[in-house]
Amino acid sequence: MDIITSQRQKEEEASGLKRHSFTAQSRQDEAATLTMARDRSPTEEVMKLAAIALSLNVRLRSSDMPVDMQERALRYARSFLDDSSISSAPKHRPNPTLLARALKNEFDSVYGVAWHCVAGKSFGSFVTHSPGGFMYFSIDSLFIVLFKTEVKLVTESEISSQIS
Repeated sequence: MDIITSQRQKEEEASGLKRHSFTAQSRQDEAATLTMARDRSPTEEVMKLAAIALSLNVRLRSSDMPVDMQERALRYARSFLDDSSISSAPKHRPNPTLLARALKNEFDSVYGVAWHCVAGKSFGSFVTHSPGGFMYFSIDSLFIVLFKTEVKLVTESEISSQIS
């Protein structure tokens, strides 16, 4: 069993992909945060993120994502759930589908395409993601998985060689 696990880990490292198994501001502000983040040590960044999560009543469960991206996801999800005009549901019943779509679209527009988001109260998942592109957190009774996959452009010559 250890040999198989070790081989899988080597394959994942070689492909640059990672797997996770589990169960269920404005652009100027972002630029200022990035500038400040460069001046801080990794420990200070993590402590700042922990303070933000605590203030937003969010629980970060697992992440392989830069701190600034994590902060953006936490703030965006919290503001989405708090804005009753967007969520179109009473505060006690947030719509996880709308949240997942909005968070996915936000990350697609800011960090490039191929982001995926799953949100809900009870689900299981096993995902493969690009390095630095995974986050699993919860807000109130909702659990959210946000991850990015690699997108590879397929050319016509590659398609014809596969058909032949």
